Amino acid sequence: MNHIIRTATRADLEAVIGLLVDDVLGAGRDTLAGALDPAYGAAFAAIERDPNQKIAVMEANGRIIGCMQISYLPGLSRKGMWRGQGLGRAFFLWAIEDCRARGCGIIQLSTDTSRTDAHRFYLALGFEASHVGMKLKL
Repeated sequence: MNHIIRTATRADLEAVIGLLVDDVLGAGRDTLAGALDPAYGAAFAAIERDPNQKIAVMEANGRIIGCMQISYLPGLSRKGMWRGQGLGRAFFLWAIEDCRARGCGIIQLSTDTSRTDAHRFYLALGFEASHVGMKLKL
C-alpha cells in the first residue's frame, strides 16, 4: 500500500479525531457527534504553535489512516539530550528518523497498559519496557 507520512494540517483535524473516536479507548473520551468541538481546534492550534510538538499523519489513497503526536522534551539525564515521545512500522520508522534528525538521543513512548498487541509491536521495533508511567485524573 502506498502511503504518505507528513505533519498534520488543520484540514486533517476531523479525520484525526475520527481515528481517536474509532479506537476502543478513545471511543469513551472523544466525540465527532455534530459539529467538531472547538476545543479540538484550540488544542491543535496550541500544538501547531509549539516548536516542540508535532502531530503527524499517515495517509493512503487520500485517506488519513494513522496519527501520532510527537513531543520533543529536553532532559538533563543522558547529558541533556532531547527525548521524542510519541503510532504501522513505516510510521514509527519515519518518527524515529524525524527524532534522529532533530538531534534526539532517546525516544520515550507512552502507551496504555491494556494495549498488549501494541506492546509486542513496540518491542519488535527495539523499544524497551524500562519505566512505569503514572497519571492522576483530575
